[in-house]
Amino acid sequence: MTDASEPRVVSLSGAPLLRHGPEKPFEAPKGEMCLEQISAHVEQYLGPIETVFHEIVSDTVHIDLLVVKPSGSFPYWRLVTSGMSDLAMKVPEGVDAPRHLELMATLPAGWRMGQEDFRDEAWYWPLRLLKVLARLPHKFDTWLGFGHTMPNGDPEEPYAANTKLSGVMLVPPATVDDGFLRLVIDGHKTIGFLSLVPLYKEEMALKLRDGADALIDRLGAINVNDIVDPARRNAARKRFGLW
Repeated sequence: MTDASEPRVVSLSGAPLLRHGPEKPFEAPKGEMCLEQISAHVEQYLGPIETVFHEIVSDTVHIDLLVVKPSGSFPYWRLVTSGMSDLAMKVPEGVDAPRHLELMATLPAGWRMGQEDFRDEAWYWPLRLLKVLARLPHKFDTWLGFGHTMPNGDPEEPYAANTKLSGVMLVPPATVDDGFLRLVIDGHKTIGFLSLVPLYKEEMALKLRDGADALIDRLGAINVNDIVDPARRNAARKRFGLW
């Protein structure tokens, strides 16, 4: 996170660029676990949980992935984290954003979800990305919220050999009832939910130049939402003269 004594660093769009400190060393999971409440919330709004991918070894927070299988009414997999919200994020004062957050990814019905399939990064990378992002705020004393983007490395690299997607943006899920977006735990803790939209490097650059709203408008113009498509059109290619 940027230190208050440091000069304010902004992107070309004028939005602040968040910088975080060094990664914390490994430590045992802690915080208030809400797996039962989150599971009930997921089943109320998304459907029955098919399975739960539990972590064997957890660092700082224990991240489970709740899996809702495709149905006749919604032919896509949904994966929701449970555990990111065990600890509060360090949201800056004056920022209206949830201090507790969970993340979701939406995958096509044909996505391979078997343990053997996950040996191939082409099928595993969205799960890995959920877990990395869910742990990131707690490992680096920072926060994640609407419109935040994160490249896959520096310089960024594609998530897998079968895609050129190499970054991600967080947005409210586009394919859920509004009631899903927040979960109140016993009146003292509110958990927000955001969804992953994987990005091309040109889209990441467009966001830094023009802002999150401009990128969201461009994505919407070509009907891109939070359903992961490793081979989708690039919303920024025309903007960067690549068409």
